[in-house]
Amino acid sequence: MAMASSTSTAMRAASPARRRPARRPSTRRGTGGRRGKKDNWWPLVIVAAVVLLGVAWARAADDVPAVVCTVEGPVGTGSVRLTPDQAQNAATIARVGRERGLPDRAIVIALATAMQESTLRNLDHGDRDSLGLFQQRPSQGWGTPAQVQDPVHAAGIFYDRLVQVPNWETRSVVDASDRVQRSAYPERVGQWEPMAKELTAALSANALGCA
Repeated sequence: MAMASSTSTAMRAASPARRRPARRPSTRRGTGGRRGKKDNWWPLVIVAAVVLLGVAWARAADDVPAVVCTVEGPVGTGSVRLTPDQAQNAATIARVGRERGLPDRAIVIALATAMQESTLRNLDHGDRDSLGLFQQRPSQGWGTPAQVQDPVHAAGIFYDRLVQVPNWETRSVVDASDRVQRSAYPERVGQWEPMAKELTAALSANALGCA
């Protein structure tokens, strides 16, 4: 009780000092207000992050083709997956070869070459003036820019030059392709040979399915 009394007396005696602490809560409230304003930025940051993620997701979704064409290879070899545009270009290359009476070997060489040069896409750009499925150069006598971007013309002139290669039928896919293309990295065509064979067989049997 004595301690309570003396403490009470001291607090009354120090009444001016008592007002000073009263200002501190006001200052703290002000600081708390500033913190509150800082904290108010977090919802905006979260919203912005959600929007950016949504845009990124939408762009990623746009890059995924709605339709995928699949060629099932022999048991244990997997399958070939193409976009509809790639499948159409492959079918054009095969059709042009068959219309010329060429064997499957020629079609395999052409498909493997186009897979390496353009991934079976009809490109409007390339190294120097290279264009189209086979990255043919107008400046090197392959045709006009419009012609080399026409899959029928591009495949046709490739076959024209292929059959002029001596013993092309017995050459390796890499060698036969390089005799036509004169590529800086001819050996890379070889990696596509198994897929080109599967695709040639599937196109011959109308076994290319798109869904």
